[in-house]
Amino acid sequence: MPPGTAGKNGFPPYIMRLMKDNYDIIVIGSGLGGLTSARRLASAGHKVLLVEQHSIVGGLATYFKRKGHIFDVALHGFPVGMQKSLRKYWGKDFSDRIIQVKSIRFDNPQFTLDTTFDMENFSALLVEKFGVPAETVKAFFAALAAMNYYDDQAEVTASLFERFFPGRKDVWRFLMEPITYANGSTLYEPAISYGIVFGNFMSKGVYTFLGGTDLMLDMMVRELRNGGVDVETGARAEKILVEGGRVRAVVVNGREIGCRAVVSNGSLPKTILEWTGAEHFQPDFVAGMRKVRLSTSSSQVYIGIKPGEKLDFIGDLLFTSTHPEYDTDALLGRKITSRTYSVYYPEIRPGTDRYSIVASMNSRYEDWAGLSKEEYRAAKAAMVEDTFNALEKYVPGIRKIADYAEAATPRTFERYTGHVRGATFGTKFEGLKYSMELGKQVGGLFHTGSVGIIMSGWLGAANYGVITAGEVDKYLATSGRA
Repeated sequence: MPPGTAGKNGFPPYIMRLMKDNYDIIVIGSGLGGLTSARRLASAGHKVLLVEQHSIVGGLATYFKRKGHIFDVALHGFPVGMQKSLRKYWGKDFSDRIIQVKSIRFDNPQFTLDTTFDMENFSALLVEKFGVPAETVKAFFAALAAMNYYDDQAEVTASLFERFFPGRKDVWRFLMEPITYANGSTLYEPAISYGIVFGNFMSKGVYTFLGGTDLMLDMMVRELRNGGVDVETGARAEKILVEGGRVRAVVVNGREIGCRAVVSNGSLPKTILEWTGAEHFQPDFVAGMRKVRLSTSSSQVYIGIKPGEKLDFIGDLLFTSTHPEYDTDALLGRKITSRTYSVYYPEIRPGTDRYSIVASMNSRYEDWAGLSKEEYRAAKAAMVEDTFNALEKYVPGIRKIADYAEAATPRTFERYTGHVRGATFGTKFEGLKYSMELGKQVGGLFHTGSVGIIMSGWLGAANYGVITAGEVDKYLATSGRA
């Protein structure tokens, strides 16, 4: 994953397996949705092949190694529900490693504060720091708790905020900024998409995986292998072959592999238009899908700290901005005013003494796509330099203690994930309908991944993988093919 790979010769130790000629299911892409789908389907007794174009599994929830540093690519924070999902679908060894992060900090022109990001602490801050009446806070959280996917989706998040906190742009920022970093949403997405995601986070705080993303993914691959799943990295899906309205094979690295069903954990438009082909879908379905908006992308700067050097505690997640108030355009702009720092202390990876920082920024693909090679290199270098300048406020002398720095852009994410336009969070809310209805168009074709915002993030991706696996299992049981 950006900007490089890991392991001997660039490959981790769990590759170089031989694919068979036929499987019940081929899972394309190894994000958390694809990995969890593969796990569930193998547990149900199906023969499963998982193919990943990159040399490391994980999709956007992955890692890479450089100069002795391990950099986690995904924002290292998810709700406590991940503990239950991992226990149920992956096992106790996984759920036992879910730990709560100590501190989430905000620093911007409107407020500076520290929170554990749980319901009790968040409510207290809204009342004591922002002066919101307690009954209003209670009513707001009650409204979020009552939301579900089948509700009216006409109201947007800005209207929801105005209803409870009219004119309070500082409160809006407090409520919105972390969710934008988590799934790319804006004030003008359906309020239901905000409510479900925020409600998940606001139960008992924010958590991470003890040992880091690399350990979690290695454990997942071992578990899949032990369960009979063939996991292939460096394996690029090129075409999904359809016959008689049903999936019959996938072309992987030029080789045709037979299957009864396909689970795509890749880009939704790529799945439909490139891998499968529009000719296999109803024209109105394709026309509607073409109108689905892609989410925006991301940029990141990875900073490794020299061995023997230490970082004072500045928070596990630090949301910073110099912009006067929450503004989606400013958050996405090439002139960066807002960054979230994921800070990795040695205790996150027991047995090490290394520190690292990953700065994450929401970005527009079009701001990077047209740059020449020279312009692109210069823009990346400038982004690294600007990040060092911004970090000086929180880590004085950061340049003296850092021994590695690199940047990833929307072009990087497009290259390593294959997502169209480097869309970090898949599609906007309307994409969920098309993701969930693929099997009605082509028999045996299914999708899981970051679509519809509410399915974004670690917990949403894993749970959507489970939902999709259930649909695949049902299809295979009723399709009547041996």
